[in-house]
Amino acid sequence: MNLPSLRSVALTVASVAALQIIGGAQSAAPFGIPPAGGAAPTTTSPAVPGSRAQGWLAQGRSEVLARHGIVAASDPLAAQAGLDILKAGGNAIDAAVATGAVLDVTSQNDTGIAGDLFALVWVAKEQKLYALNAAGRAPKGWTPEFFTKTLGVTRVPGNGVNAATVPGAIAGYDALLSRFGTMGFKETFARATELAEEGWGLAERRHADLHDALKGLLADADSKAVFLNGDQPPPLYSVIRNPALAKALRLIQAGGRDAFYKGDVAAAIVDKVRAGKGVMTLDDLAAYQPEWVQPITTNYHGYDISQLPPPGQGMAALEMLNILEVCVPKLGFDLTKLGPAEPTTWHLLVEAKKLAYADLLTTNADPKFATVPVDRLISKAHAATLCDRIDPNRAAAPRVNGGADGGTVYFTTADRWGNMVSLVHSVFSVYGSRATVGPYGFVLHNRGSAFSLDPTHPNIVAPGKQPFHSIMAGFVMKDGAPLMTFGNMGGSVQPETHAQHMVNLIDHGMNVQMTTDAARFTHNQNSNVLSLEANLFALVGAALQSRGHTVRSVDGGAVGGYQGILFTRDPRLPMPDFNRRDRPVNGVYRAGSDHRKDGQAVGW
Repeated sequence: MNLPSLRSVALTVASVAALQIIGGAQSAAPFGIPPAGGAAPTTTSPAVPGSRAQGWLAQGRSEVLARHGIVAASDPLAAQAGLDILKAGGNAIDAAVATGAVLDVTSQNDTGIAGDLFALVWVAKEQKLYALNAAGRAPKGWTPEFFTKTLGVTRVPGNGVNAATVPGAIAGYDALLSRFGTMGFKETFARATELAEEGWGLAERRHADLHDALKGLLADADSKAVFLNGDQPPPLYSVIRNPALAKALRLIQAGGRDAFYKGDVAAAIVDKVRAGKGVMTLDDLAAYQPEWVQPITTNYHGYDISQLPPPGQGMAALEMLNILEVCVPKLGFDLTKLGPAEPTTWHLLVEAKKLAYADLLTTNADPKFATVPVDRLISKAHAATLCDRIDPNRAAAPRVNGGADGGTVYFTTADRWGNMVSLVHSVFSVYGSRATVGPYGFVLHNRGSAFSLDPTHPNIVAPGKQPFHSIMAGFVMKDGAPLMTFGNMGGSVQPETHAQHMVNLIDHGMNVQMTTDAARFTHNQNSNVLSLEANLFALVGAALQSRGHTVRSVDGGAVGGYQGILFTRDPRLPMPDFNRRDRPVNGVYRAGSDHRKDGQAVGW
């Protein structure tokens, strides 16, 4: 059988030479085009950045303001696909699916049609926030004994088909469109299918991820054929195609979710799994259903912050915010008065993070299989019991270790009627399981690797169970009205970064773009190492080290990537007319997108 491949069209030496100015270019890589086998000059340039002319001068880009609709995503092509749907008369739910579908094509390092998703959806007509859990479940054959005895392992594998639970994303898209959308897969998958067929440009971050995942991709013949040029990644800025994935997308356009969970695509998934000594069956795929669940919420200084419930880790962000609100005053401090340049601010955030993550790692699991005391953990009363564990002058060792790295995409949409979607979608690790379904050009996720084989842990693997999930989507309301969607991709960093954004926005008065351009920290609950982005390390690193933190300087790749949309209602304007498609929303949307990723916010 001939496996499909991603064809790469690299710039030739002749084409590079054609770009050079007569007389010879001074740079070995004019226009940023790296020489064969070399690196782009942008990686070593001693140039310094310029600054803005107004506002916070270090802010990398302005907020995007719009009234008819807005999208923020980690890929410009995805954001523009969502915007096109809004311009064509679709709503925020339609736009979210279109945005996600393009990311499923261009960003399989982070996500894909064999990934999972969670979403928070504000439905303006009902004035209600809905939550969707579209995380996959373990195959029926996934017992602890399957791993310990049949496979002979001591933990669920991180790579290969036995890291993959049933994918939930396509069923999640279907649930969103069926309940709240105005379009179907035919319209919302059109741009993604077109891109998979025609090709797209390989940008710097995805090129780097291909190099990072190279060993794992080479270990799987299908992954090698689909994602690599022989034994190497395609060149930077080359054109990438995935006609096999386009075939799968066309099937879904025509047949909906059943085209993925039944029939040829499902059979190809099962064939791939069985070839790797896995036990996923056609029945496992056909039986999968996502679930509408109740959001969980806490109030932080007058703002209601919502997350999805377990098995996602959103409760840790809410607990961390509660600890900050309750304990910081008891310790004699005020985050607003301290400000973002004061070492004590960062010390308090890190110590609150350690406490919240200890509860998360001890209790989080699928609530259908374990009792997770969410209401207690996200209560102010519980936060008050933790205050005496924070020493304002000394770093503590984490009470519980754990946490997992991973990659994700987060994106958000809003429309002229006031609907807003906050959506996170992932294959977990970079290129997921690195096991690719060759005939259809997509990689399986590796979410199953988050299961435990410890019989005493609530997250122990079991048939039909969802694993501990790192992905999470955030939503903010004020006095019962929608205010903001937000999220921060990046595995275990997500709860601590969600909390940092809320502190930035609520305590420090940052705008929707500034919160992501500001430096962030991430703390490793296993090693107890505190990572600070370089400028933050220079500002407070020594002071935090003097309090007992083990501190290191890192680049922006360590802290994930953010998107956010804020809605400011104009009280002079009436509620939207849900029967009209020619009027803007009754206010203004403001959006931001992380400069650490490749994306943008776009609106009209």
